[in-house]
Amino acid sequence: MDAFAVSIAAGLMIDDVTPRHVFRIAFHFGLFQFIMPVLGWLVGSTISTQVAAYDHWLAFALLGIIGGKMLLDARSGSGRTAKSDPSRGWMLVALSVATSIDALAVGLSMAFLQVSVWMPCVVIGLVAALFSTVGITFAGRLLRRWGRMADVVGGCILILIGIRIIVSHQA
Repeated sequence: MDAFAVSIAAGLMIDDVTPRHVFRIAFHFGLFQFIMPVLGWLVGSTISTQVAAYDHWLAFALLGIIGGKMLLDARSGSGRTAKSDPSRGWMLVALSVATSIDALAVGLSMAFLQVSVWMPCVVIGLVAALFSTVGITFAGRLLRRWGRMADVVGGCILILIGIRIIVSHQA
């Protein structure tokens, strides 16, 4: 669901969502959702306490920075440039990592339970790709109707997801 919400926010940053944007977001979000549990499973219990101590802060920081940038761009009206395309470059990597950090913990749990990680990871990756496709497509349609206000909503969504991650780790 984080990948779905972030794909909506990412779609709100793009003037005209094309199939290429949809593919890049869906592919990367699905790929990272597949890879992170595998990495968590491989790491197993060796460094789980060190990762668990700061993974939520990393996700919060990445989402907060990108969400804050969206809010600043909406305020100044400069958010519609090729530089702010979230389906490219380091922003895409940052969003992919931020939405899949929880999946790393899932992989760690699977290692502790000594269960196979491959089939669940394939399912997680495919579902994330599907939800991301729906999210960015929906956002492209929403943007045509709401313009700059959609940027504000998208930025707030990213920041709220980051806050939710922090709160859920504190509970």
